[in-house]
Parts: sequence; C-alpha cells; structure tokens
Amino acid sequence: MTLQAPLSILIVACLLSGCLSQDTQGLPIESHNSELMPEIISAVDISYYPLISSLNHTFYDSNGNQVDFIQSLKDAGVNTVRLRIWHDPSHSGSSLQEVADFSEKIKSEGLKLWLCPHYSDTWADPGAQDQPRAWDGLNFSEVKDEFYQYTSDIVSDLNPDFVQIGNEINNGFLFPHGEINHNKTQFLELLDAGSRAIRENSGHARIIIHYAGLESSSDFYGELSSLDYDIVGISFYPVWHGKSIGRVGDTLTELAQQNDKDVMIAETAYPFTLDWNDWTNNIIGSEDQIIASLYPASPQGQLDFMTALKDEILSVERGVGFCYWGADMISWSGPESNNGSVWENQAIFDFENKLLPVAGVFNVDRL
Repeated sequence: MTLQAPLSILIVACLLSGCLSQDTQGLPIESHNSELMPEIISAVDISYYPLISSLNHTFYDSNGNQVDFIQSLKDAGVNTVRLRIWHDPSHSGSSLQEVADFSEKIKSEGLKLWLCPHYSDTWADPGAQDQPRAWDGLNFSEVKDEFYQYTSDIVSDLNPDFVQIGNEINNGFLFPHGEINHNKTQFLELLDAGSRAIRENSGHARIIIHYAGLESSSDFYGELSSLDYDIVGISFYPVWHGKSIGRVGDTLTELAQQNDKDVMIAETAYPFTLDWNDWTNNIIGSEDQIIASLYPASPQGQLDFMTALKDEILSVERGVGFCYWGADMISWSGPESNNGSVWENQAIFDFENKLLPVAGVFNVDRL
C-alpha cells in the first residue's frame, strides 16, 4: 500500500512554496559559505531505517551493549543523513510522508539532512530514469513545470541542508524528456529549473550533482559549466567503477579544478564478509567483485578500504566528505527471507546487529 502525504499537507506545502519562491528570491545564497556547514560531510544513507525500525530490531555497540541506532551513528561521528525520495512508490517506503516524518527525527538529533529525490516512482540510476507515472502524457514544458514545483515543495517543506538534483544522472533523468543522448538541451533546462527551485526556497541548502563512477565524469561535468550548483558528487563501488582508490583521488582533483567546485564521494560501501544472512541474493558475493588482495571481505578489510578512501578524498584540496550507502541494511526480514536485504554483508552492523569497526571512519579530524 502506498503511503502518500495527505492532500492537506501537499496543499500547504504548495502554498508555502509559492510564498517562499517570491519572498526569498533576494536571499543571499548562504550555501556557498562553507562556514555554515560541517567542513567534512560524514554521512550515511539509511533510507531503509523507517522500515527496519518498524520491525523492532535491537542494535548493539561493539561490546554487545544495546544502543539506540541513531545515537550510535552520532557517537561514531556521523553528522549527516541522506534519504531518497520516490514520487509515488507502490509502497510506503521512501514516500514523501515517510521521509518527512523521518526528517523530523534526524533534525531533532542535531544531524544534517541530505535529500536525494530520484524524480521517479522507483529506483533511478544510470540504467533507469523513468519519470513519475503521474507526469506521463505531459509535454516537456509541463513536465518542467511539475518538476520545478515538486522540487520547490520538498525543499520548502523539509528544509534540507543538501539536495541532489536526481540520482546518478550519468545519462540524464526524467526520461524521455531529460535523456542526454537525445535531449541534452532539455536535460540542461531541467537541471537549471531544479537549481532555481532550490535557491528560491532555501538560503542555505547546498546543491549536489551526482554521477556514478569515474569514467567520463570530466566530460559530464564539463557540460554543466553554466549550472548553479555547489558540490560534485561521485559514486564509487569497486564492483562497478574499478579497483583503484588512487584513481578516485586523481579524478576528484581533476573535477575540483575543472569545475571550481567542492567534491565528494556521494555513495560507497564495502563488504565485511562474503557470507549472507538471509535467502535474498546479495549484490556482492565473490572476491573478484572487490579489491580482495588489499581489502579482504572482513571487518578489518571493510575498515581499511573506507579509511583508504576517506584519506584519498581528504587529500584533495576541495574534498568535502563521503556518504556510506546502505549503512542500515541488515537482514530486516529474517534469515529465511527471499525478499529481504541484498546488502546485509555491506551494512555497518554485523549479522548480530553489532556495530562494526568501520564505524570509526566517520570520526573525521578535519573539522
């Protein structure tokens, strides 16, 4: 069952957005002032946690003492939480209502909020960027208007500290209208509309443009020279993007210099084992998918990989941080589930829900 925001909430959000878009156009863009934000973004994507918390799982620190999940992340050094938003999902997960509710919890704990709207009803990545079903049948101008208003609404309603315009948009987003290979001009117009929506409804939110991988990233961002945004965000997973951490640093340095932007790793993760804890096939399950010779699939290997990657990021003059994706993705449905987690061997809690050594990587010194 899809959990959607009540109509009254959406109407209020739209009204607020309309007012703010007029009243805040003259606001200074504080997002360019790094003093207002943590110098280093030490983030986790825990978009599944609302589901996991509803199933009453218990979590433990490294000594086996029961802990509050969010507090344990804060204690480890996490300062930012990234959450995806789907437009009209077929279930309540990552709906506007769920994200709005969870955002309040995150803010009450003193954590920064990073929104990742996929501008789709389901997963968006380089291989799939379907626009919301509700926008099917609209022409480009109408889609752009809907996109602008939707972005305005979520920014004015949720008041994030960071906002991505789409998720891993290597080939564009909001297909077919924003597909780069066929509609590059429209893609750039959509990005500009999203940027304007964020600036006009927030005086502090920093805008992230998210690309998956290292290959051709310079070409992609080179097309965005006239776009108003703040941070270049790259996904890096060895299984998909190569097995050289040194190349990550080289690429981030090039992107920072080429675009005069801060740079970061917007998504990454690494396994602490190649075993599994449910009957759902995991994405990572063999040594040839990881950098096994340097970082074996073990708790120490997971920590060492993340430490090396963090060091590479922070060696870049304008490297501003990283986000660990799926930090929460334990086997939430139980050990016999065939519709559970595909990521439990890459979470930051082990199969007993005990915090792993990799949590130490979130304690960053350059603050």
